[in-house]
Amino acid sequence: MIKLPDAKSSRRETSPELTRAVLVQAALKLFGRQGFDGTSTREIAAEAQANIGSIAYHFGGKEGLRAAVADYIVETVQAVAGRALAAGQAPGSGQAAPAGDPEAARAQLFAAIEGIVGFVVAQPHAGEIVQFLLRELQHPTAALDRIYDGVFEPTHRRLCHLWEQATGEPAESERTRLTVFTLIGQVVYFRIGREAVKRRMGWHDIGAAEAAKVVAVTTDNLSAILAARMGSKPKMGSKPPIGSKQ
Repeated sequence: MIKLPDAKSSRRETSPELTRAVLVQAALKLFGRQGFDGTSTREIAAEAQANIGSIAYHFGGKEGLRAAVADYIVETVQAVAGRALAAGQAPGSGQAAPAGDPEAARAQLFAAIEGIVGFVVAQPHAGEIVQFLLRELQHPTAALDRIYDGVFEPTHRRLCHLWEQATGEPAESERTRLTVFTLIGQVVYFRIGREAVKRRMGWHDIGAAEAAKVVAVTTDNLSAILAARMGSKPKMGSKPPIGSKQ
């Protein structure tokens, strides 16, 4: 995973690796905020405090830099998803483990939701990633292809397999796939609607404490969906959702 230095360290260090990293960070921020066409290489270089020629040197130009930003997003989200879904993987397969313990699979679904909230809602850097993704989703380019193939599709597929373990519903059924989109979408709203949420909730910011409240509600929603699908309240003993009332 690319390690991005902060602005102060980038002033002190001038190695090619660090220059490349700060350019990716600057491009992620500006492409998300201003759009690809609305951002010049001069602006990116200024934001990164780097020589404008370093963009051509490291990436071949602005389009190559956009591809590098997409790869950074893939690496970052893969790491987050990998931690959240590790317990549901068969060793070395990259896929959900075979069905056998529905309760453990349900617990892992709750852990996955907590992990997604922890990153998307609570981590400031996630805002820049989501801004970039929203622009790509509205006007798809080759960068979206890299992100979809690298993280969207495989992560969604893994969650669908985990849903099959938890409920017995086929992983690739239309209903399962739409359910997983719903679970993810409810979390993403708290990032894209962040300002509206803060105003309506009276929150000055959304940090760890507020994210825990979001976890409590989103896991309640997951519990209700599972209960409706299974015809009874799912057993939560192995992994109770944060903030839930026992």
